Amino acid sequence: MIAVMRIRGDVGLKPDVRKVFELLKLDRKFTVAFLPDTPEYIGMVKKVTDYVTWGEVPEKTVKELEGKIRNVGRAFPVFHLHPPRGGFKHSIKKHYPYGELGKRENMKELIERMVP
Repeated sequence: MIAVMRIRGDVGLKPDVRKVFELLKLDRKFTVAFLPDTPEYIGMVKKVTDYVTWGEVPEKTVKELEGKIRNVGRAFPVFHLHPPRGGFKHSIKKHYPYGELGKRENMKELIERMVP
């Protein structure tokens, strides 16, 4: 399972990128969606990689969040989170490891910093 989190706003988005956000239910910043690890979803995530951070997470993480935060998704779990405690460590306009965008190894750690 992969977690996809939107960390940039929607000012100046191209229509095709806006549509992918609509399909993934990532309607605002700090929203995380837990998606199956299939080629279709990976392709969608790569389309919006300049606006999101994503990575693999264990199934247990989804269960923990469902106990703390209301799920707003239908086809797959989607949660609205708070900004991370301590802020982001790098620029949100550059790709990981020099920034916060793109694929990362420690997605679970970032999600834990954002749970109220």
